[in-house]
Amino acid sequence: MNSVSTNGNGSKNGFPHFNGFDYVELYTGNAKQSAHFFSTVFGFKPIAFAGLETGWRDRASIVMQQRDVRLILTAPLVPESAVAAHVLEHGDGVKDIAFNVDDAAKAFATAVKHGATAVTEPISFEDEGGRITKATIKACGNTVHSFIQRDGAPQSFLPDFENVATKAADGNGKPADGDSELGAIDHIAISLERDTLDQWVEFYQNVLGLRQSHQEDVTTEYSAMRSKVVQDEARSIVFPMMEPATGKRKSQIEEYLNFHRGPGVQHVALASDDIISSVRTLRARNIGFLNTPRCYYEMLEERVGQIDPEIKDLCELGILVDRDGWGYLMQVFTEPMQSRPTMFFELIQRYGARGFGGGNIKALFEAVEREQARRGTFN
Repeated sequence: MNSVSTNGNGSKNGFPHFNGFDYVELYTGNAKQSAHFFSTVFGFKPIAFAGLETGWRDRASIVMQQRDVRLILTAPLVPESAVAAHVLEHGDGVKDIAFNVDDAAKAFATAVKHGATAVTEPISFEDEGGRITKATIKACGNTVHSFIQRDGAPQSFLPDFENVATKAADGNGKPADGDSELGAIDHIAISLERDTLDQWVEFYQNVLGLRQSHQEDVTTEYSAMRSKVVQDEARSIVFPMMEPATGKRKSQIEEYLNFHRGPGVQHVALASDDIISSVRTLRARNIGFLNTPRCYYEMLEERVGQIDPEIKDLCELGILVDRDGWGYLMQVFTEPMQSRPTMFFELIQRYGARGFGGGNIKALFEAVEREQARRGTFN
């Protein structure tokens, strides 16, 4: 991807200071089954829950954690629940991308002042350990953003949640048993409807003070897309966003939009400490990854220069490599996590690189096109 300079200014001019992603909430048909999947396959551990036992009557949630990655898995308890309607329309997928901020009320007020639609006004909850403040605004489609402020050391994850004893890591920060060495959320990619990309870039610039850092247009023999990236100055919040462009056949972005019934999170990129080990672990647990043709690796070293991993290991596991002005990265993409060809995960390991694998995007598109042809959704 090409870097571009903009006038974005991160936390200046009254915009919030971001401390990273606080959590990502996924709506799903069955929270317990989803929690079992993320536990046995990805190595996440449950740390909190809410539901009938804590006073909720329309939904239940389980919070899963692996190091700095926290997922809330929320399922409906009754068919009248808004969660049930969301899952019926979109399938399992991301509802809330929450930011950890220094001042949630101020971040909310600034966002609304600059054009955001309010969903939930700031609410504070206090326990013996500290205080939590939460406020929520609307994002693209049916997605929302919550601002989360944690003062002190609150014992509860969120209001109405009860904690679950867990061993997410030992005292030295080493992975617990079953951990797949996924340490943080690197970025979250969003698929948008045609001709709306620039509108949403402006939204994140004007409402949250993010800046545009990259842009890329990709064209294969059959399909095309436009993409831009917005992020804060510290790169703790990063959103690659894509829209379909004119091509001979339906692109992967259009396939996502059709089956998701509108825009939303296409994939969540998880940073790995050792991507070769992570992919081997997940493959052994029957996670499918997009296939990369062997010819991709024939000229790899000439294209990206000297790299530490063995080419044979990368080829065996289908891991892609790209280099930019700061270093190189390795990345790989799972198949969709549900029956609908919508949300998937990316695993990424960075050796200084700040980009998103621009040199690999065409290879990714062509790999997805092969899967679309197999599914019969290419035309």
